[in-house]
Amino acid sequence: MSNTPRNILVTGGCGFIGRNIVNGFADAGHKVTVVDLRCTAFREDVTFIDLNITDKKRLIEVTQGVDSIIHNASIVHTKNNKQDAVWKVNHGGTLNVIEACKINAIGRLVYISSASAVYEGKDIKNGDESLPYSSISQAPYADSKIEAEKAVLAFHGQSSTQVCALRPHVVFGPEDNRFIPTILEKAAAGKLKREIGKRDKLSDFTYITNFIDAIIAAESALVKGSPVSGQAYFITNGEPKPFFEFVEEVLVELGYPTIQGRVPYWLAYSAAAVMEFFDTIRGGDINPEKGVSRFAIRYMVTDHYYSVEKAFSDFGWKPKISLKEGIKLTVADLRKKGMRPV
Repeated sequence: MSNTPRNILVTGGCGFIGRNIVNGFADAGHKVTVVDLRCTAFREDVTFIDLNITDKKRLIEVTQGVDSIIHNASIVHTKNNKQDAVWKVNHGGTLNVIEACKINAIGRLVYISSASAVYEGKDIKNGDESLPYSSISQAPYADSKIEAEKAVLAFHGQSSTQVCALRPHVVFGPEDNRFIPTILEKAAAGKLKREIGKRDKLSDFTYITNFIDAIIAAESALVKGSPVSGQAYFITNGEPKPFFEFVEEVLVELGYPTIQGRVPYWLAYSAAAVMEFFDTIRGGDINPEKGVSRFAIRYMVTDHYYSVEKAFSDFGWKPKISLKEGIKLTVADLRKKGMRPV
């Protein structure tokens, strides 16, 4: 492990996960630079650069003198449209990051991947890193993240850059601007009185500070000869539970009633397919899909949870904050901001 202060560049450093990555490395004493689009600076001790990672020339320029890149930038879009836009950023942008590492001899590259890389719409129970990549196309997000991760891991051994990929699943916590807000928006509109399917399938969740701890530990371990270099790792809380049980715990903590009814999977999936169809013929958009894509519906009704033993074995990481505590911390932050049942 290396604790020497380094120049760390974070792509996509202004979103929920990105801000926490930035704070984690800056608080640890590293010099941090953020590359993102239309980002408002949130720390005086961090450099912020307005840049699209699809601009390879500019990316190569701003990464000169960098020791490590945490490549977090991507478009999260699970509807089956807007393929070109998603691939341009998620895959094309990653190839640009790799090229910048090669040209500027950057020592370390941590790619923020996704557990969806191995998901095929079927049950995964305590899956480990020996699982193959998904062999079917489900959504441009998953497809592009798979190819991007492949490119990053294939880069191992081609230059002096040490690389690894981390695969989180459903990251949540204070300041989340996607997952928890979608839940609360639906609850406030009275649209979370029913769950989809039965509570017999387990899903993994990842509290944000646990994920940040894993990123920092993996980056620190990326030295020549380390078992981490060239590897992918699942990073979750390791406490799988039914998706709607998690949702209900959040809602009850905030004072909402429990979920009472149930919608059959086939009906929810059909509704999502119709919504995707009309969205596509209108030209599509890359706004959050609010959990109604076919990909998201499948996620809710299948087992998909993973072992985190490899991360502990290779770089000593284990989650410190339990799922129950993470939910309480998230809800406490929401209450502090004035969130109350409508």
